[in-house]
Amino acid sequence: MLAGLFVLSLFGAQLFRLQALDSSTMASAALKSRLNIVTVPALRGDIKASNGAVLATSIERRNITADQTAVPTYKKKVNGVRQTVGVAGAAADLAPILGKSEAELSTTLTGARKFVYVAKDTPLLAWRKIRALGIPGIFSEPTSTRSYPTSATAASLVGWVGKDGSPGGGLELLLNKKLEGKPGESTYEQSRDGRIIPTAEQQIIPAIPGLDVRLTIDSDLQWYAQNAIAHKVNETLALSGTVVVMNVKTGRLAAVASYPTFDPNNIGKAGGNLQNNAFEEAFEPGSIAKVMTAAAALQEGVATPATPVVVPNRLPRAGQSFKDSHEHGIEKLTFAGVIAQSSNIGTMMVGEKIPPATLERYFRGFGVGQPSGIQFPGETPGIFARSQDWSGSQRYTVMYGQGLAVNAIQSAGVFQTIANGGLRVPPTLVAGAENADGTFEQTPPTAPVRVISKPVATTLSQMLEFVVGDGGTARQAKVPGYRVAGKTGTADRVGANGRYSGKTASFIGFAPADNPQFVVAVILQNPIRGYFGGSTAGPVFKDVMTYALQEFKIPPTGTPPPVMKLKIEDAPASADRAETALKAESGLQRQTTAR
Repeated sequence: MLAGLFVLSLFGAQLFRLQALDSSTMASAALKSRLNIVTVPALRGDIKASNGAVLATSIERRNITADQTAVPTYKKKVNGVRQTVGVAGAAADLAPILGKSEAELSTTLTGARKFVYVAKDTPLLAWRKIRALGIPGIFSEPTSTRSYPTSATAASLVGWVGKDGSPGGGLELLLNKKLEGKPGESTYEQSRDGRIIPTAEQQIIPAIPGLDVRLTIDSDLQWYAQNAIAHKVNETLALSGTVVVMNVKTGRLAAVASYPTFDPNNIGKAGGNLQNNAFEEAFEPGSIAKVMTAAAALQEGVATPATPVVVPNRLPRAGQSFKDSHEHGIEKLTFAGVIAQSSNIGTMMVGEKIPPATLERYFRGFGVGQPSGIQFPGETPGIFARSQDWSGSQRYTVMYGQGLAVNAIQSAGVFQTIANGGLRVPPTLVAGAENADGTFEQTPPTAPVRVISKPVATTLSQMLEFVVGDGGTARQAKVPGYRVAGKTGTADRVGANGRYSGKTASFIGFAPADNPQFVVAVILQNPIRGYFGGSTAGPVFKDVMTYALQEFKIPPTGTPPPVMKLKIEDAPASADRAETALKAESGLQRQTTAR
C-alpha cells in the first residue's frame, strides 16, 4: 500500500507540475505544434502607360500542395454509395483540372511526406474546383504571377520578373521598391491531417500590395513605333533599331521602342535580346553632331547662316587629309548650305574657329557624356573625352560626330533643346505613383538647362528645315502639310571586336518646325540594304511623327517655310524649293580614326 501510495504521489506531483506550475509552457508547446504560419505574398503594383493602359500587372495564383499521408483516406460517392477511392480517385479527379496525367499525379500523391508540391501557378478558378472536391491533404499556398498584356511592345522598357518574383531588368528593376509591396502572414491551428480547425485561433496580417506606377509612355504610340522600327530592321537586315519620341516642352518620353525584342511572359525564350538599346547602347552619332557644332558657331558669333564657306575636295588638318563622303570640286556654300548638304569639310572649317574647350562646353551642355538622370538599369553615359585629351585629328572628328559616343536618349535631347528654344529639359520616363489612399504622387519636373539663346535656336531650327527640303539629305522624312526640321547621320559603327564594321544610320527631327511638339529619333545599327540615314531612318521618322501628330491632334501651323541662301551664287531659296538638289549626306571616310 505504501509503495502504491508513493507511486501515485509521484503521478500526482507530476500532474500538478504539468497542470499548475508548467501549464502555460505546456499549453504553448501544444499550441505551437498545431500552429501553421504561412507567408502571404504581396501583389506587385501595376505599371501603366500615361493613358491608363496596363503594361505589367500581377495575377493571384495558387500553388497546390499535398500531405501524402492524408490523401489515401479520400472518400466520395460512387454510384450513389460513399466509398474510399484513395490516391487513384484523387488523381482521377485532379487530372482534368490541372491538365496532368493520372499516372503523374498518382506518383506525386503517393508516399509518406507531409508536404509536396502538386502544381504551381494554378489559376484561382482551378483551385476553387479542387477545394470543392474535399480531398484530404490537398491544400494551397497563395502566390502570384506577373503578366504583360502588351507582350513584346514595351518589353525592353518595362523589363520582366523571374519565377522567384525578383525583378530582372528594365523598369521592374528600377522601380522595385515602389512595386514590390510588403508580404503578410496567416497564422492558424490545424489538425493532424493538416485541415484548418475552424473554431481555433486564427490571425491574419494582410499583405500590403505594391504601388501602381504610371509612365509618360503613350501605349498606342509605343505600339506604332515598335512595329515601325521592327519592319524597317527586317527590311534593311539591320542588326537593331531604336525609336525615341520625346515631348519638346516637358522632356517626357512618349515612346521608347527597341528591336529586336522579347516576350516577357515567356522570358525563358528571350535569348540575348534583353537590353534596351535606347538607354544601353552607345554609338558614334555621325552628322547628328554637326547640329551641336553649328549651335556653338552661331552662339559664339563665328558664323551666320549666310556666312560663305568655300569647300575644297580635301582639307589637310592635324597631319591628315579629310574629305567628304563624295568627290567634288570646289563648292561655294553658305553655312546653311553646309548643314543642308551635311559637309564634313565645311563643318570643320567653321568649327575650327571655336576653341576646343568652348566646343566641349557646348556639347556637354547638350547632355553629351553624362547620364540622362532617369537611372535606367544599364544606361550608358556615352563616351566623350575632355578637350585637353583630344588628339590632333579628334579635335576635328568630334565636330561631325566621330570620336565620341552617345545613346539614343541623349541624341533626342539635342534636338529637344533646339526645338525648345535652346532650353534643354532632361528626359522623364516615370510620371508618378498612385499611393495606397488613391492619391497620385507626381514625379517632380526636371530642372531645365539653358544651352543656347532662343534667337540662335530659332535660326538653327530654320537651317535644319533645309535638310528635309528638296535640296537636303532627308527628303524622305517630310510629313505632308507640316514643317519639319531635322538632321541625318551616317557614321562608321564600332563592332563587338572594337573595330569599325558597318554603319549607324539615323535621322532625328521635330515638328511642326515653327511650333515644335515632338522630337522623333530613329537609329538603325548596321543596316545592310541601304545605310544612309535619310533613306533608311527618314521614312520611319515620317511614319512615327505623322502618327504622333494625329494621335495628339496637333494641327499644321500653315506658316511659310524659311528662306535662305544655300550657295553663295544662289538667289535665296525656301526650304521646300532649293534650286539644286544637294548631294548625299556625310559619313566621313577617314584615313585614320582617333578614339
